[in-house]
Amino acid sequence: MKRLSVQQTYAPTSICFGCGPANNHGLKIDSHRIEGGLKMEFNPEDHHQAFPGMVNGGIIGTLLDCHGNWAAAIALMDEQGLAEPPCTVTAKYDVQLRRPTPLGETLTVIAKPTEVLADRVHVELTMEAAGKVCATGSGLFVAVKEGHPAYHRWS
Repeated sequence: MKRLSVQQTYAPTSICFGCGPANNHGLKIDSHRIEGGLKMEFNPEDHHQAFPGMVNGGIIGTLLDCHGNWAAAIALMDEQGLAEPPCTVTAKYDVQLRRPTPLGETLTVIAKPTEVLADRVHVELTMEAAGKVCATGSGLFVAVKEGHPAYHRWS
């Protein structure tokens, strides 16, 4: 039996374009726990192309952003012994496109928190296709409080 992703477990009604299980037009990424972070696999479709046979950079950025955000939320949850992850948002992130990312290959993204503070997490990201690094990135993700538009968005 396939285990549920962190998105399906903690935010089954989320409509986020990148990671929302309830967004029928979104990417619906599925992030799973690994030692020291999260891992996801994504199979791009024809409409994710920038040019024939290559994945659009915006799609790549969205995969890294959403996956990194979830890695941060899970890291805060674990660090603070919470029953569910806090709502986190992207404060900043950057992406380095290392080589064209091919369509027709499974993309694997690894997110590893490198610094976990009381309300924010720094995350390093790597995306591979066919065993080759296609993109890397890093981000700062911050837990939000009541009154922020994203507060309880995963509920």
